[in-house]
Amino acid sequence: MTMFRFLHSSDLHLGKRFGQMPEELRGQLTAARQGALARLAEAARAAGAGTILVAGDVFDTGTPTPATLRQALTQMAADPGLDWVLLPGNHDALAADELWAEAARRAPPNVRLAQRPEPIELAPGVVLMPAPCTTRRPGRDLTAWMDDAATPEGAIRLGLAHGAVQSFGEEGAEDVIAPDRAARAGLDYLALGDWHGQVRLDARTWYSGTPEPDRFKHDAPGRALAVSVAGPGAAPEVDPVDTGSFDWTRLAIGLLPGEDPAARLGAALPDVGRRGRTLLRVEATGRVRLAGQSALAAAVAEAAPDFAFLEFRGAGLALEPEAADLDAIDREGALRRAADVLMAEAADPARPPAERAAARAALARLYAFVAEDA
Repeated sequence: MTMFRFLHSSDLHLGKRFGQMPEELRGQLTAARQGALARLAEAARAAGAGTILVAGDVFDTGTPTPATLRQALTQMAADPGLDWVLLPGNHDALAADELWAEAARRAPPNVRLAQRPEPIELAPGVVLMPAPCTTRRPGRDLTAWMDDAATPEGAIRLGLAHGAVQSFGEEGAEDVIAPDRAARAGLDYLALGDWHGQVRLDARTWYSGTPEPDRFKHDAPGRALAVSVAGPGAAPEVDPVDTGSFDWTRLAIGLLPGEDPAARLGAALPDVGRRGRTLLRVEATGRVRLAGQSALAAAVAEAAPDFAFLEFRGAGLALEPEAADLDAIDREGALRRAADVLMAEAADPARPPAERAAARAALARLYAFVAEDA
């Protein structure tokens, strides 16, 4: 047989609402996830792949809106030359029977729903073995059936599953998929979903990662995998392809007293050209004087409008004020007493990190207010 090429993706989470984000950004992020379907189709065509395997969590919940389902199927139908295989994951498990019944009723001819653990012929000499999630937490290895699954002699054997392997799994899932399943079942490639970052477990077992990031956890761009298998037993050729619209980036800055925090931040920020499509989390650690804390807060506020979203986290940043720092606020009187109280709260290890961070922020604002009024 000739080379079989396909695109491996997972964790689209169509319909995700992003309720923790500013209202004006939520719609853009939801639309970016829906737009990932078109970008996956484009990536498949560019790679010469005629099939797109989605390893679970096509939808963010088992009850997506009718518009989310209809629009997804319409986008998949846009190119009849591309075949899609959709696997139920833990977010849209088979227990959501109304979802999958409606999807089956409306699915175009080029969309196949992998709802049963039984072989599916993708092409002559190419067989897919899916392991659909039965519930959100099945608690067992749903890929075990692949070991004894019969396929025609000389066929390429592919696996498709969703869940945790070793330490890779979302939401604290237990280890349920055997890490050597590809070897046990004689699979030429095992396409996994659940982990939103792209990970190679071995030459035949990969997590594709999500095509459109939705959290800071993985600090990686949206990607899929273009996979080519020359024949049964041949090592697969696996090439990452970029598919993301927004970047979710963590920026860690370690500070020492005497440094210029604003300059450090400015030098570390992403290129200007991508800022409007970047969600950035700045995580500051180390030690800083009060003037430096104030300057850093001002620099963050100055940079924030350039980004789609910017969040500052300073729980790991310790204040080391000198007497002159507090004297700059007030040498005595109400302002000095307020500054002393805030300083004590910021340095109190018995207080929760959020309270210490709030005290540091309030002290920095007080310092900046007095400096502006001077």
